[in-house]
Amino acid sequence: MYSYDVTEWGKPLQKALRDTPTPQGTEVLVRVKYCGVCHSDVHIRDGYFDLGGGKKFHMSQRGMKPPVTMGHEPLGTVLSAGPEAQNVPIGQDRLVYPWTGCGQCARCQEGMDNWCPTPRFLGIQKSGGYADHMIVPHPKYLIDVTGLDPQYAPILACSGLTTYSAVRKLMPCSPQDWIVLMGAGGLGLMAVSMLRALGHENIAVCDIDSRKWDAARAVGAKEVLDPSKPETQEKLMALPGGIWGVADFVGAEPTATLGLAVLRKGGRYVVVGLYGGEVPISLVPLAQRALTVQGSYVGSLQELREVVDLAKSGKLQSIPTALCSLEEVSGVLDQLKQGGVIGRVVAKI
Repeated sequence: MYSYDVTEWGKPLQKALRDTPTPQGTEVLVRVKYCGVCHSDVHIRDGYFDLGGGKKFHMSQRGMKPPVTMGHEPLGTVLSAGPEAQNVPIGQDRLVYPWTGCGQCARCQEGMDNWCPTPRFLGIQKSGGYADHMIVPHPKYLIDVTGLDPQYAPILACSGLTTYSAVRKLMPCSPQDWIVLMGAGGLGLMAVSMLRALGHENIAVCDIDSRKWDAARAVGAKEVLDPSKPETQEKLMALPGGIWGVADFVGAEPTATLGLAVLRKGGRYVVVGLYGGEVPISLVPLAQRALTVQGSYVGSLQELREVVDLAKSGKLQSIPTALCSLEEVSGVLDQLKQGGVIGRVVAKI
């Protein structure tokens, strides 16, 4: 088999050849056909996340040591399985849920692998989908996406799942309540589509790159604004009924500061993006305004099933998606780092 690996933090991916693994126990071997290229891999390739104040969270603290095969949005054909695997769809294509846990802790037993304290995420702690073959730890992580475009379905494993889990944390609310999305990248556009699929009407998107505004409007945003403009805060706060919720898919100091400032009393701010940094929060107005500040990280296996069902229903509008080869993934990561991608990119393998 071959893969494209991080062999040195911050450097282009390198092609590697090795023996194709044999599945053991409950494991399943998948021949990867497509794998989405996610902005998170920009930070993973760099080897750290910016915590603000000069602090960094290094990938070595998450159990990663080069060489690392990234890629956490894989879709492929099930080839074989270990002797303990049951009901394995051999020969069929499946989307892979990548946020796998240890399988033993209380969170995993609750079906919340993504909250496992000792995660074994595919493409992070375990080899992922920037390869022609990969091992999946259990057949329960294989999702049937029959009827969906196989070039689009991979992004549901992260982009779709992450936005679904985040916007659900802003509910219940009225479809007429204003929700603001920070960022019109792949996650931001998917979040607009997700909210529309869930019946929400009033959505505002903030992005400094005006090239992405038309894409945001095309999937259902009613308002698109530049968060760097001094009048943007006033415009958002003037929307009828005020701002009920903010989902921040950038996760930087400027977007967090703006997002918290525009919320009406009782509003909710959910941070998803991993751009990095830190913000001071004054505790008195946090209490007096009865605000909720919450983080959201990917989503559960059940939530991915719900996302796929939503996509199969036809309610979830597609966002712009381009194809690349596995050899081109490094270049795509460079483009993502510079903010030059509209929508998402999927590697065809």
